[in-house]
Amino acid sequence: MSTYQKMLELISTKASSLQSSPNRYDELLEKIGDSRFVLLGESTHGSHEFYQARSEITERLITEKGFMAVAIEGDFPDVYRLHRYLQGEGKPNEWDKALNQFKRFPTWMWRNTTLLPFLTWLRNYNDNLAKPDKIGFYGLDLYSLQNSSKAVIKYLQHKDPDAALRAKERYASFNNGSSSQTYGYLVSSGMKKSCSKEVEEQLLELQCHEHIYTASGSLSARERYFYAIQNARLIKNSERYYRAMFESNISSWNLRDQHMAESFNALAAYLAKRFNRLAKIVIWAHNSHLGDARATEMSELGEVNLGQLLREQYGSTVYSIGFSTYTGTVTAASEWDAPPECKEVKPGLAGSYELLFHLVPYPNFLLNLNDIELETYLRYPRLQRAIGVIYSPDTERKSHYYFTRLPYQFDSIIHFDETSAVVPLEVSVNWEHEDISETYPSGI
Repeated sequence: MSTYQKMLELISTKASSLQSSPNRYDELLEKIGDSRFVLLGESTHGSHEFYQARSEITERLITEKGFMAVAIEGDFPDVYRLHRYLQGEGKPNEWDKALNQFKRFPTWMWRNTTLLPFLTWLRNYNDNLAKPDKIGFYGLDLYSLQNSSKAVIKYLQHKDPDAALRAKERYASFNNGSSSQTYGYLVSSGMKKSCSKEVEEQLLELQCHEHIYTASGSLSARERYFYAIQNARLIKNSERYYRAMFESNISSWNLRDQHMAESFNALAAYLAKRFNRLAKIVIWAHNSHLGDARATEMSELGEVNLGQLLREQYGSTVYSIGFSTYTGTVTAASEWDAPPECKEVKPGLAGSYELLFHLVPYPNFLLNLNDIELETYLRYPRLQRAIGVIYSPDTERKSHYYFTRLPYQFDSIIHFDETSAVVPLEVSVNWEHEDISETYPSGI
């Protein structure tokens, strides 16, 4: 028997089949144990099964293990509109208004039909809780430079008009109608002065006035201040990010994930005060952000990610779960800012985890990676697929695969052999009418 066959046989023995039943994640919940932070990944940004599984697992973490918030790979001010709805703002059936803030590409990541049952469940769950105990929903990403600056100014206009004028002046460099990318390009090319000093001063001023702005001690005052300070933090890091985009790709990646870690730490501290106990948070983001970068070729390129940073800081209180698929369909674009399409996912490449897992006798399964026997076989680098908001099947190997050592990347992996595309709330002609059988593989 070859080494590959032995490895496949061992995985088949260790894997737990995932049946369609309410108890199918019992084993995973047991493995998670008392972990405070659970990282739920995805190998694509557009697969129904990944969103559905994260929703099921998160519901149980909230109801059975006392988790108090979900943090997602989304911009803080955009997600905060949804957070307010889930906290009780508006009518329960007004979920569409709550999702209206997700206007920028890729809208389908959070405006899709698979997410709606979870949002409905969480709104109903929160409606039966006292206000201080309601479960939060927050964004960790940093693309909302303009929206966040407007949010800080608006907050200060109500709390401190003079401070609002100072904020408006400090943020003027990128609040003049030009895009964030344009600001970064002009600064990096020497045609515009950086406002890095000004945005840092604004964040510091907000931090220094916390005792004044939250003097009432009310939950709403603390919540509104947290909203403002997170936006100011985002602006500081986003300004650096857009400058770095034109200087170093690695630097911009690192700045983004370092911001997500910084934003997460602030969220954990805020929730600990609000709930008067240690924070317990679920994160939803791509595998490439949540799997420990030290176990991948990302590390060889000098890149770090959120999963690595949280493991380094919080150790065994972090439990990370990756997701994979062999084939099926996915919602993705062909290029940046293009409409979403329902694309066929090519079968996993030779030498990949996807092909290896396809050969396991269960179509869907959970595999605990904290296993010495498995580590013996899986500790060597193997290809892993990552499909983001863009999918380019014609350059599959170059665009969507990188080497990882799975046991050091995640604590568990969930594999769905055939997955289906999430359905955007607004289905475009591109998505609805593409004839995959005629265009696959070269025409997608």
